[in-house]
Amino acid sequence: MSRIIANLLLSVSALLATSACSHAQVSGPQGHLVELSVVDRATGATLPTLHGAGDAWIEGRPGQRYAIRLSNRSGARVLAVLSVDGINAVTGQSASPDQGGYVLGPYESTEITGWRKSLSQVAAFEFAALGDSYAARTGRPDNVGVLGVAVFRERPIPPRKPYALEERTRDRYAQADAGIAPPSPAAAPRQSIGTAHGQREYSQVATTQFERASQSPDEVLSVRYENRENLIALGVLPRAWPEPRRPAPFPMSFVPDP
Repeated sequence: MSRIIANLLLSVSALLATSACSHAQVSGPQGHLVELSVVDRATGATLPTLHGAGDAWIEGRPGQRYAIRLSNRSGARVLAVLSVDGINAVTGQSASPDQGGYVLGPYESTEITGWRKSLSQVAAFEFAALGDSYAARTGRPDNVGVLGVAVFRERPIPPRKPYALEERTRDRYAQADAGIAPPSPAAAPRQSIGTAHGQREYSQVATTQFERASQSPDEVLSVRYENRENLIALGVLPRAWPEPRRPAPFPMSFVPDP
C-alpha cells in the first residue's frame, strides 16, 4: 500500500478559486476525467455500483473498512478534491471544491484509505452507525452517506525561453523542493450508516504545486451508500420475498412411531 500511496501527491492549489460547483454537473462514479470506485479492504473486491432512486449507490456494512479508488482516465495531471460525508478527506473542513486534494498523474490509479492526519498517516475509512460517524461526532451529520470528488484540469505551463545549463540545474532542484501553498479562500428512510474515524495507519504522501485551469471543477462525481435494509426500502435492491409454501400430498415417507 505504501508503494501505491507514495506516487500520490497532496496538493493545495495556489490559484484563487472561490466558485463552487455551479458549472459542473454532478454525475455518477465514472466521469470523462476520473473514475471513482469503492474497495472492500478485507477482500480487495470492488463494491458493485447499484442504480436507483435517482442516484448511484453502494451497499455498506457497519465495521467494514473501505478505500476509495481514484483512477485518472486522462493523459494529464488532475486535482481530485475528495469529500466523504460532506467533509474534505484531506483537511477535515466542511467540503468545498476550492480546497486541497490529491493530484493524480496521467492514467494513474490510487486508493485513499482514510482521513488524512499528516503526510504519513491516515485514520481508516470504516462504515459505522450514523451516530458513530466522524461527521456526526463533529456536529456535521447533514451530508452523511455520500462520497464525492471534484476534478480539476491543470493550467497548461507556457513554454520557457532557453536558458543556461546552470540555470536549468538550479531550476530542477528548486522544483524538487517545491513546498505547499496556502489554500484558496474560502421522504426516504433516514440515513443509517456513515464513515467512522478509524485506526491510524501509515500512508505516505508528498506535496506539490498545482494551478487549476478553471475556478470551477471540470466534473463532479458522487456515489451514495446505505445498508441493505434501507437500499431495499428505497427500491434500489429488490425485496427478498420468501418462496410461497406449497402443500405436499405426501409430507412423510413412512409412518412414524406414535
